Amino acid sequence: MFIDSHCHLDRLKLEDFDNNLDNVVKAARAENVNTLLCVSVTLEEFPAMAEKTAKYDNVWLTCGAHPLNQGDEIDVKNLSDLATHDRVIAIGETGLDYFYAPETKQVQLDSFRKHVQVANQLSKPLIIHTRDAQEDTLAILSEENAANIGGILHCFTESWEMAEQAIAMGFYISFSGIVTFKNASALREVAKKVPADRFLIETDAPYLAPVPHRGKQNQPAYVVEVAKHLASIRGTSVAEIARQSSENFHRLFPETKITDL
Repeated sequence: MFIDSHCHLDRLKLEDFDNNLDNVVKAARAENVNTLLCVSVTLEEFPAMAEKTAKYDNVWLTCGAHPLNQGDEIDVKNLSDLATHDRVIAIGETGLDYFYAPETKQVQLDSFRKHVQVANQLSKPLIIHTRDAQEDTLAILSEENAANIGGILHCFTESWEMAEQAIAMGFYISFSGIVTFKNASALREVAKKVPADRFLIETDAPYLAPVPHRGKQNQPAYVVEVAKHLASIRGTSVAEIARQSSENFHRLFPETKITDL
C-alpha cells in the first residue's frame, strides 16, 4: 500500500480524467495508493476543496495558506475555525519561499509564525514549504516550539544539514517526483541519508510529475514512481519503501490508519 502524503486534488485539470475526480481516486487505488492527503493553499478555497473531496473516505485534508499566496496578513481566527474541520489533520501548506517571492518576506514570516502558533493550539502537525529560506524556516520552527507537534518538510529540495536539523525537531522529510529528475543528484544524496523512520513520499499533484511521466499532469497514482526511485537510491525494495513510508505517515497521523486497508 502506498500513501500520497501531499497532493492538490482541487487543482487538477479534470478534463484529463473525463471531468470526474472519481477517476483520479480510482486510478490511485488501482496502483495501491490508498490514502491521499489533499493540501490547502488558500483559506478562501478551503471550503470548496473540502466539499469536492467530501465523499472520499481515504482523502484527508490540511488547512493553510501557501507562502506564495500571501497577499495580506493571515486571518488567524479564520484559519483556526476552518482547521477544526473533522478531516483536517494538519496545518498548512505554510512556510517560506524566498526563491520566487523575496519581496513578500515580511508577510511570509508573519504568516508562517502564526500558522505554527495555530498548529500548536490545535495540536495538529505542520505541512512546510521551504525554498531558499533555510535559516529563517528553522529559526521560526525552533522559536515557536514546533517540535511539540512536528510535521512534514514537503517536496524537499534543500540540504542534508537542514533535513538533519528538522528531523531533530520531530519533522519528516517528504520526497516528490523531483528526486527522479536527471539534475537532482544532490537531492538523491540527501534521500540516501534520511533515516528509515523519517521519510515520506508524495506527488504534489498536479505539479512535478516524476520520470517517466514528465511533461504530463501529475496525479496521486504516480507516487509509485517516486517509491521506485527511492528504492533504487536507498538500495531496498519498492515494497519496503511503501511499507516504511506508510508506517511513518500513520505514526504522524494516527487517525488515518483506518483508511489504509
